[in-house]
Amino acid sequence: MNPWLPQGTVYGTLLNFRREWDLWSARMTQDPHKAAPKAPVLYVKTANTFCPAGQDLLLQDGVSEVDIGATLGLVIGAQAQVVGAVLMNDWTVPHTSYYRPPVKFRCRDGFLGLPQQIKPGQVQDWAALQVAVRRNDEVVQTVDLREMMRGIPQLLADVGEFMTLQPGDVLMVGTDCLADGTRPRAKAGDRVEISAPGFSAVTTNVKGLA
Repeated sequence: MNPWLPQGTVYGTLLNFRREWDLWSARMTQDPHKAAPKAPVLYVKTANTFCPAGQDLLLQDGVSEVDIGATLGLVIGAQAQVVGAVLMNDWTVPHTSYYRPPVKFRCRDGFLGLPQQIKPGQVQDWAALQVAVRRNDEVVQTVDLREMMRGIPQLLADVGEFMTLQPGDVLMVGTDCLADGTRPRAKAGDRVEISAPGFSAVTTNVKGLA
């Protein structure tokens, strides 16, 4: 069986977990935005980032470590309905801004770890999902979807207010941070696994240039 690949555009969501929202809330009234965002803040993971199951992540261009971004991707079918979900690893180069992070931090080659297959289902199936992040077999984070600012139905509804998701698109619900505002990190030689009950895991070996 060939590894699953997105058939449309993959969208990520920023600031959708309470812990990170609370950490950033004091700065949301500062320039240039001057207020907290009222709609979901989205970005695109371009096709060059797709890293199918079984492929390694190669660190290049002086990048020595990456943030691990465990998330759930909602797979869109006809009439903008969710037909399934996948675990994903939304890798990023560590950076300090989550409002408008430059493309160079998020859209490098191989910076979206993908699972072997999609899990069919409906949005209510995943409301309380907990996603485990392991680095070299040690649990370094648990992402609890009950901690999202916008739950899955609300996120879909709010995105639908300003854009129509197309069949094959994937909407990632966001990534959570640790208590200090950072995310777990990986470097060359690490093995990272993102898993949840009933889902195809995302396992990636991080490599450096020889």
